[in-house]
Formats: sequence, structure tokens, C-alpha cells
Amino acid sequence: MSSSEYSAELQPDPTLRLLVLLSGSLLGIVGLVLILGLALPAPAVGLGVALWFYYMLREASALAGEFRNCRGLRVYPDCSLLRLDRESRWRPVRLLPGSVVLPRLAWIRFETGRGIRSAELLRGNCRDSDDWRRLQVIWRHVGAAR
Repeated sequence: MSSSEYSAELQPDPTLRLLVLLSGSLLGIVGLVLILGLALPAPAVGLGVALWFYYMLREASALAGEFRNCRGLRVYPDCSLLRLDRESRWRPVRLLPGSVVLPRLAWIRFETGRGIRSAELLRGNCRDSDDWRRLQVIWRHVGAAR
């Protein structure tokens, strides 16, 4: 079978999604604490806290919405990527720079057709999953081509 004829189909892990949301929230809280510690007038600090909190909620809400809408990802050797939405339809998304595939973890960044950017933290093992093994081969191919 030619390497251009297959794909890797990956299922998101709810535990890893929760980890991403919690770590992002914790870092957002650290940002709030840092803003509160700035040597600025109280109104400026208050405005900074309000803007940071708004941005933090907006990003967390958007990411949680994308998590609800993504049931799976399919990666092809030509760098194309499909996302399985909640209506069980495969929709094309664009792979973004900053995606990383390691032997047991992957961070896949993508942009939907509506311009919404999202990411999935995935884990797998080549011994247990043919799809994870195919992802490793595809990623080596993608890296060599770029």
C-alpha cells in the first residue's frame, strides 16, 4: 500500500481535554495574580483584571465548544486533516504550525473553515494502535517534506 493511500484516525481523550482546560485555567489565574501585583493605579489594575478575565473566559469557552464539536481527527500524508463533527460528518480543517507529534503524545493545532483555531492533545502507543503508528509514519513524512 502506498503511503498516500492511508490515514491515521485519532480519537480525543476526555482526560487530556480536561487537563488542557484546567492547565489553561490555572495559568489564567496566575495571570490575574500577576496583574494584581502590578504597581499601577487601582483603576488600571481593575481594568487589566477585567480584560484578562474576559479574555480568559472567552478562550476557555471557545476551546470547550470546539472540544464538544470534535469527535475525531483524520490525518493524511499530504498534510490534509479532517475533523469528525458532532453530526458525524468529516469536515476539512487546516493543520497549523506548532503541531507536534512525539512517540506517545501529540499536540495537533488546526483551524476550522470558520476560522476558529483549536488544538487536541492526543496520546497513543505504536504497539497498541495501528492508527498511532500510521500517525508516526505520516508525521515523519510531513517533516521531511517541509
